[in-house]
Amino acid sequence: MPEHILAIDQGTTSTRAIVFNSAAVAVASAQVELSQHFPQPGWVEHDPIEIAEAAVSVAKQAIGRAKLAPEDIAAIGITNQRETTIVWERSTGRPVANAIVWQDRRTAEICRDISKSDHSNDIRQITGLVIDPYFSATKLMWLLATIPDGQARAEAGELCFGTVDSWLLWHLTGGEVHATDATNASRTMLLNLHDLQWDLHMLELFNIPEAMLPEVRSTADDFGVTSKTVFGAEIPITAMAGDQHAALYGQACFKNGQLKCTYGTGAFVLANRGSNAPVHRSGDRDAGLLATLGFRIGSKKTYAIEGSVFVTGATVQWLRDGLGVISNAPETVDMAMSVGSNEGVYFVPAFVGLGAPHWQPNATGAITGLTRGSDRNHIVRAALESTAYQVKDVVDAMEFGRQRSTQSIRADGGQSSNPFVMQFQADILDRPVEVASITETTALGAAFLAGRGIGLWKSDSEINSLWSASAIYEPSMSESERNSLYSGWLEAVRKASPRV
Repeated sequence: MPEHILAIDQGTTSTRAIVFNSAAVAVASAQVELSQHFPQPGWVEHDPIEIAEAAVSVAKQAIGRAKLAPEDIAAIGITNQRETTIVWERSTGRPVANAIVWQDRRTAEICRDISKSDHSNDIRQITGLVIDPYFSATKLMWLLATIPDGQARAEAGELCFGTVDSWLLWHLTGGEVHATDATNASRTMLLNLHDLQWDLHMLELFNIPEAMLPEVRSTADDFGVTSKTVFGAEIPITAMAGDQHAALYGQACFKNGQLKCTYGTGAFVLANRGSNAPVHRSGDRDAGLLATLGFRIGSKKTYAIEGSVFVTGATVQWLRDGLGVISNAPETVDMAMSVGSNEGVYFVPAFVGLGAPHWQPNATGAITGLTRGSDRNHIVRAALESTAYQVKDVVDAMEFGRQRSTQSIRADGGQSSNPFVMQFQADILDRPVEVASITETTALGAAFLAGRGIGLWKSDSEINSLWSASAIYEPSMSESERNSLYSGWLEAVRKASPRV
């Protein structure tokens, strides 16, 4: 049997493909940037055709660079930006509109109206999610109301809905398979988190026709084979997972309590919570966190608790493209260290509101504490520190009601290669940060899951033996300094969003 796995990782800002061998070593990769469309303030869109074509293109490049033929690929695992919503015609496979990206805030008013109703608690208990434009349900509502005859066509079965995994699967299989996995489905606000089936009460509440929904399958499962017209061979697709769930698996967080943070456009902290769906009660300090499925392999469910921070790495992009104070991300390390401290400057990057644990869609970005002595280095340092503060917000909420843990947090993604951010993260959390030796653990997780789907790796313990850290950052900050810095951050957040 072939022993190479192809992982397709379709993210918010790029699409990449990585070929892994049976030792979980990346032997070749390819990547292309994804165009961002901002038709109105607060709106974020992607071109679904560009997404599909890019996925095929980078997959072919990666296979070629690995000096392999398509027949040498044992299986494909797909991982993707979550919540991003696509609607297409069942008969032609053509999208009827641009994809509405997870960052998009156009349905904030719809969410406010729902929040005022009596349904908030039901939504939380059934789906594990809070009412926010982040999730797919209200995006899909908006599309069906905007597309000509959208609701009627959806009810007649003419339109298909999917998150990006479903869209890619449809195209890779030549329109043969319309399915999703339970992790992506758990981010739509339409899935019952307990039985992992589409929930009729949620479909009725959001007026979503069941006829347009994909079939829900396990994370490692049979998702069909690629059409010969795509790669010239039929390659089994044996795993699909939302990017953060794939990263949780790629970080080998298999024990209850283990947690990881993926530092990408935003930062996403997930903690393994075992085989039972977490339950939040209104008013609890951890109620701003999400209950979600971690992954499902066969009939075994592993749940997780999650805190989603909307803007972290995107802050560095804004420093470069919006403010023009840096030319590239690596130079931020020396700039931040050159000033020794933030000198009271804080940067709250609430460009699209605040995510967990605050959930303040109307919060706005703010830089506070500026004096005549402040310069661009202070702003850069404050921007990098904001990543660590926001992650601490989430981790503190996760520990509500639990004994404080000193267990390390496993880090991956773009900013995990920034030594200043990782050391400051360890200091402000007062716990070690372990950076995975393979920082693209999202793709690695998809490969691991696909390999599990075909028996290349037979157990979680076998996968755990393949995980290693490239760097470990130990906390070295005094408690008094930590408390003082964090108090300043909380005050800055209050200024950015008076209701926080």
